[in-house]
Amino acid sequence: MKKIETEYCIIGAGVVGLAVARELSLKKKKKIIVCEKEEHVGMHASGRNSGVLHAGIYYTAGSMKASTCIEGNRLMKSFCKSKGVPVRETGKVIVAKNSSELQTLSMLEQRAKHNGVEVKLINAKKLSDIEPCAKTYQEALFSPHTAVVDPKVVMQALYEDCTQRGVNVLFNTPFTHFENENTVIAGDYTIQFDKLINCAGAYSDIVAHDRGLAHNVTLIPFKGIYTKLKKSSSLKVNGNIYPVPDIRNPFLGVHFTVNPYGDVYIGPTAMPVFGREHYGLLQGLGIESINIVLKDALLFFANRSFRSVAIEEPKKYIPYYFYRDAKDLVWKLLYSDIEKTTKAGIRPQLVDWAKKELVMDFCIYHDAHTVHVLNAISPAFTSSLYFAQLIVDRYCM
Repeated sequence: MKKIETEYCIIGAGVVGLAVARELSLKKKKKIIVCEKEEHVGMHASGRNSGVLHAGIYYTAGSMKASTCIEGNRLMKSFCKSKGVPVRETGKVIVAKNSSELQTLSMLEQRAKHNGVEVKLINAKKLSDIEPCAKTYQEALFSPHTAVVDPKVVMQALYEDCTQRGVNVLFNTPFTHFENENTVIAGDYTIQFDKLINCAGAYSDIVAHDRGLAHNVTLIPFKGIYTKLKKSSSLKVNGNIYPVPDIRNPFLGVHFTVNPYGDVYIGPTAMPVFGREHYGLLQGLGIESINIVLKDALLFFANRSFRSVAIEEPKKYIPYYFYRDAKDLVWKLLYSDIEKTTKAGIRPQLVDWAKKELVMDFCIYHDAHTVHVLNAISPAFTSSLYFAQLIVDRYCM
């Protein structure tokens, strides 16, 4: 084993891990190591998401998601532009299917304004000016500051920025275990640290549990798959078209997103799956899958919202059900307009087992020498640069 001494050791080179490394370097910290189990950045959630930079509409006032999203949106746009990373600033509309969704739409408007987000309730005529193909029942919510980037390009730019600042990223270096209070075993290395920041994404609960923290929570995986609008389709989408979500769950529903290159993706789903990297039919399954199935079964009977997701979402493996959700958002979408893609991601969703509930906010656990960032899911990509400032200022200085 190779021995390394460092001031800061970060587990995970996803968007939050690299953002924390960058923030530490901006504060003139010199000895920073990032341990990444894969051979390059962006191989999981950070590089497989839709690339939407959220404005901060959905999140409960006072939550970490609410407090980091608005400034995170601004900082990420600024970072991308400084690095020549394309940003598609087309805004977003949230549309209602029926009268019962208007109350939630109004609630989202109030929540957004309370969080300081610029939004506007618009009528169907104004919607047709902004997004002619979108349809709604009476009103829609318009968010002008929502944007889209290519997450893989952002991740590469963030990685290069970190390495230029002296951050040492060790690839093919998975976390194994803590050897003692200030030493971690990762890959071929024994790393002695002053402070360790756990940003291990889908595996962050395992790292925290090994430290003796966060035993009341675990992560369970949800799979997001996407379809794509064919280039031959007559449907023209300008920006992002979202449904009114079920605000009891942290999922936003199947939506239309135009990426920086003009491709229109439809998705993602939120299907419960049985592996932290369960991207294919059998890919990512293992011994732990049995435990995940048991946890899903327990949650199915204990939590009505999860039960609804577990029943409805897997239907979208069948193309018709995917099409059914998508056609509620736009006029004149044909079944033949949609084609399959290989794009898929895993959302590691935190569950509080004492309450049998999905955790809605980011979570941070810590002790004298370690910080553990759990549930860093949407809008973590948007929030990452500002979220990193909070993590560093509160726990690492």
